[in-house]
Order: sequence, then structure tokens, then C-alpha cells
Amino acid sequence: MAISRSENMRRIRGKDTKPEIIVRNILRSLGYPGYRLHRRDLPGTPDIAYIGRHKAIIINGCFWHGHDCKKGARKPKSNQDYWLSKISRNKERDGTNQTALSNLGWKTLVVWECELKEQEQLSTRLREFLA
Repeated sequence: MAISRSENMRRIRGKDTKPEIIVRNILRSLGYPGYRLHRRDLPGTPDIAYIGRHKAIIINGCFWHGHDCKKGARKPKSNQDYWLSKISRNKERDGTNQTALSNLGWKTLVVWECELKEQEQLSTRLREFLA
């Protein structure tokens, strides 16, 4: 039996996603515990925040946030007007939130879903960002 579009969308979580958990595991293995999750008092509710360092890590799905990789450049097959508009709004909101964080003195790092395939490179990026 095929899953309806609305049922599929209901299954997509916003917190504790697989990419988020992978990044958190890498951070702990690098010796950077002590982060806070989904701080609602910060613009855009960053996925991971190091309060004392004023550094935030945002983990984005390539398709949902319009990344320029193969998965992000894929066009939706149905209801294109709606989805392309939604992705465009997501990108605009992401930029606004990162600017707001910067204005508050925060540095941000965006981790894309496609980067999880190369965990050594991602580990290096995370280490350099937090150093």
C-alpha cells in the first residue's frame, strides 16, 4: 500500500533527526560535550549551541533547504509551485536567522546532510569551528 503525501510528511521529524545525532556523536568523540539543543531563545533555534563560546551549529537537510548538491538541486515531482516556494522561503529564513545570530555576536556553522558521508572531513570542519 502506498503512503499518502500527508502521512509521509507527518513522519518527518524536526528534532533528534539521524543527521543531528551523527553530528552530536562526532562532537562528543572530538571532546566537545556541553552543548545545548534547540535553544528557542536564539534566532532560528539552532540545532546545537555552545553558549559560552557563542557558536551555533545548524544541521540542514539538502532538499528542504535548497543546497546546491545533487539531492538539494532535485526538483519535486508533484505540486512544484508549492514546494519550490517553500524551499525558497526556507532559504530566505535561514539567511535571516544567521544574520540575526551574527548581530548577537554568534558564529554559525551550517552542516549539510550530504556532508555526513565524509565524516573525517566533517570532523575537521567541526574541530576548526570550535577551536
